[in-house]
Amino acid sequence: MSPAPDLRGPRVLLTPVRPAHHERLREIHRLPEVSRWWKEPDADWPAAEPDTVAYAVILDDRVVGFAQWYQEADPEFRHAGVDLFLDTAVHGLGWGTEVVRTLCTHLVDDLGFHRIVIDPEAANAPAIACYRKVGFRDVGVMREYCLGADGVWRDGLLMDLLARELVR
Repeated sequence: MSPAPDLRGPRVLLTPVRPAHHERLREIHRLPEVSRWWKEPDADWPAAEPDTVAYAVILDDRVVGFAQWYQEADPEFRHAGVDLFLDTAVHGLGWGTEVVRTLCTHLVDDLGFHRIVIDPEAANAPAIACYRKVGFRDVGVMREYCLGADGVWRDGLLMDLLARELVR
């Protein structure tokens, strides 16, 4: 993949993750309201994964979250997938919706994806509400989809967004 550009929303900046962001991103990841939905990262996280584009979410010159996207490149199944988390200090203030909208707009307008997927845990109601505001629709529940840190399998909700359904 080519180098990722900065992405600007009305109030937030998504900038490619750099080493200077790592400590703060790991700190946010360890917050209980974040770590309950995200598995323990590898020791080198958030070092770049080869098929993923990772962004630090910047608000007022401070790192407040993480967003990433990946693609299925097979032309018959081409689509992008996204993931994100934000510092609990900015939860419930509309920042998540702006981050998702900014990232999805880039994927649709600049990179030509016609479909984007996301797969939150089915119990993560705030995240699901955020994604719906941007136009994501429920596809279905994936039963016992992900293994929690406590050893319990949890259901996931597959959601998708078609380019024409993006709420700008």
